Amino acid sequence: MAQLPNTAVVLAGGLGSRLAPLTAIIPKPLVPIDREAIAEILLRQLRYRGVEQVIVSIGYLGHLIQAVLGDGERFGLRIEYQREEKPLGTVGPLALLADRLPNDFLVLNGDVLSDIDFGALLSTHRDAGRTLTVATYPKQVKVDLGVLETGADGCVNRFVEKPTYDFRVSMGVYAMSRKVLAYFEPGQRFGFDDLVLAMLKAGDPIGTFDWGHGRWLDIGRPSDYAVAQERFAAEREFYLPGEGANRE
Repeated sequence: MAQLPNTAVVLAGGLGSRLAPLTAIIPKPLVPIDREAIAEILLRQLRYRGVEQVIVSIGYLGHLIQAVLGDGERFGLRIEYQREEKPLGTVGPLALLADRLPNDFLVLNGDVLSDIDFGALLSTHRDAGRTLTVATYPKQVKVDLGVLETGADGCVNRFVEKPTYDFRVSMGVYAMSRKVLAYFEPGQRFGFDDLVLAMLKAGDPIGTFDWGHGRWLDIGRPSDYAVAQERFAAEREFYLPGEGANRE
């Protein structure tokens, strides 16, 4: 079988309800950051990192996404579209694309904003021979209350005032092999959480790709969106290092 081009699947079919009311008018991937839509930034990043083909899974207001992004020529990409007639979750749309996917490919949410090296993620995944590799980022969560830790007898063993907990979270960016398709059926709603649980049950090792030294902006809520606007504008060159070469 001939080697297919580096391929990314962009998941752009969600409602983006956490960013309402802005997403009542436009789909979340078209929400502007600095001078352009999130999806436009994402496509330019993918091309800079060696991706040649992008398949965009669309649903809610998908016609607008297709109208803005077009066939990908202006990004130096080939863009195809797959419409979800009903919401299929994070991973479910892949079953509709089985005949268009290479052995290894990227999958990412259409609202991801980071400076991750997509090429390095895909290479790490291929070298390890994994079914799934998850890009991760450190996240701190502060609890603004006193936390009591109790024993089986109900008595307090430990007290921590307003603790901060460290977690490693998924960035919404994954490298996958075609082997993931064996975990679900076409037309079945299947999320990233379902895939992880199924793989853990099957004893199929899940790899990680740590991007803690880089940047990742969460734009889930209006307050996060305001912060992302400010930080992206201040650090634009990190998110779009090839900007000069890709400008029309």
